[in-house]
Amino acid sequence: MTTETARDLLLDGFGRIHDGVPEVVDGLSVDELLWRPDADANHVAWLVWHLSRQQDEQVAHLAGEQSAWHADGWVDRFGLPYPPDTLGFRMSSADVGRFTVVDPGLFGDYQSAVHDRTAALVQGLDAEAYERVVDARWDPPVTAGVRIMSVLADATKHLGQAEYVRGLVERRR
Repeated sequence: MTTETARDLLLDGFGRIHDGVPEVVDGLSVDELLWRPDADANHVAWLVWHLSRQQDEQVAHLAGEQSAWHADGWVDRFGLPYPPDTLGFRMSSADVGRFTVVDPGLFGDYQSAVHDRTAALVQGLDAEAYERVVDARWDPPVTAGVRIMSVLADATKHLGQAEYVRGLVERRR
């Protein structure tokens, strides 16, 4: 596979996440965004926030930059009841239950900011950059290419989960 083909595939995949976040949120009330299928399940709002947060932090790390969450003030705009560096990993059910929604439009806007940074990173990668080791704690060591695929896979899974929960919300109407 050529570097150009890899770039095109990654841009397409991340573009689908970018398009999917506002689609899954559109038309849902705040109560619907926060509805949970059971007491330990994640809701649409948490899922789309988390998929964007993990993408933002991991892409920022790969680019050697500060995340959009901090650099562009998204942490303040969302006003979540968590420490500022929270990504959503290892959060308890009670933590998810404390999630708040100030403005549903923030989810799509934040994903757009994250997507712009992601696209800039991907467009700047060459074959050597994909092979750069970014985490030597694993065997085999994690390369930038593997990390980018992991970020895309995680975002895709969470978007699918959010779409499923949205479907459950719509069936309750």
